[in-house]
Amino acid sequence: MSTRFSLTALSLAFCVAISDISGVSFGADNDWPRWRGEKGDASSTETGLLESWPKEGPPLAWQCKGLGNGFSSLAIVGDRIFTMGLKDGKGVLLCISRVDGAKLWETAFGGGDPNCTPTTDGDYVYGLARNGELACLKIADGTIVWQKSFTKDFGGQEPTWGYSESPLVDGEALICSPGSDEVFVVALSKRTGEVIWKTPLDTKVNLKGHGGAGYSSPVISNGGGVKQYVTLTGKGMASVDAKTGELLWVYDKVSNGTANIPTPIVKGDFILCSSGYGDGGTALIQLHKKGKKVAWKEIYYYPAKDLQNHHGGMILVDEFVYMGEGHNNGFPVCIDFRTGKPTWKPGRGPGRESAAVAYADGHLYFRYQDATMALIEANPKSYKLKGSFKIGVHNRESWSHPVIASGMLYLRDQDDLLVYDVLKK
Repeated sequence: MSTRFSLTALSLAFCVAISDISGVSFGADNDWPRWRGEKGDASSTETGLLESWPKEGPPLAWQCKGLGNGFSSLAIVGDRIFTMGLKDGKGVLLCISRVDGAKLWETAFGGGDPNCTPTTDGDYVYGLARNGELACLKIADGTIVWQKSFTKDFGGQEPTWGYSESPLVDGEALICSPGSDEVFVVALSKRTGEVIWKTPLDTKVNLKGHGGAGYSSPVISNGGGVKQYVTLTGKGMASVDAKTGELLWVYDKVSNGTANIPTPIVKGDFILCSSGYGDGGTALIQLHKKGKKVAWKEIYYYPAKDLQNHHGGMILVDEFVYMGEGHNNGFPVCIDFRTGKPTWKPGRGPGRESAAVAYADGHLYFRYQDATMALIEANPKSYKLKGSFKIGVHNRESWSHPVIASGMLYLRDQDDLLVYDVLKK
């Protein structure tokens, strides 16, 4: 079977047969519309998935090429998949069919191999190029509606490995982090790109870490009774008022001087954050109202040598957090959310180097840098490996985060996309 499908009668018949057998349907309940899914927590609501994998792994449903270079993951809505890549020297946001990977459109803007995962919202999709070019496009045909430049419009400076955040849509606002002293965080009209508010950084405060934007993405917190946007920046975990853009607080203890990457986890008044390298670490803080302001209280902090997530992300299930632990490592670990203490930590695990993690139907999907894919039970009492296999393509570091939607496991690897059927039969 060809590794690139097109809508020929043969391939269409093949895809229809897969859908008929597995009961796949496309709808909001099994979409993955942005970075880390519907709720931004890397969790899928899918059920009826395989509880273990055969030695060779789950069956490959289909595969395609043509996505370009880059570590962007996928946004999946309806019958369409959105991602970003570097093709022929140009950064592009592209749309392909969810049925077989056939290209529907691609639009060039910005430069460099991208890390951003597109954000979808109704009739529009948003993407951020490595060099800080931000664009709003029509989902229907890829027409650019508006563009902004983090460097030219907001004074930002491209980080060492490029701008990497996936913008957050909240109501009528698009939230993102140019990272300059004058425009540390900004809210834009999602329809026009006009500035709603912008947050300057107080340069008089000496903060740990490095200047500018981090490699993380913003999340929403209502901690202390105040709606706010929280993101991990170069200077640490920062929060701004959702209405005004006022800088509420900064927690810099987990910040390192190289690259602050994982997306924070929010639960009620609590926020868990982690970063890698030798000077990062892991911390849980609790927010509370202090007059008209919001303040934080540190519940615990573990230095990098004891507990850190490099860039593969963390998953909160009930009162426990699962992640790959260690710099340039993805040692599987489960910790108690409220104490940070491990409930299990088996060591290396089935793969090598860092691990990107997603969750669905009681299980963790660990994707290791060496292209090992593993299924681990999300059980805080004990570590249970339920299967592993080598992904069929390994072009570069296997870093793009896995996606589970419509009974399928989607794995982007630079120019290639592989889709595995993980539904019970």
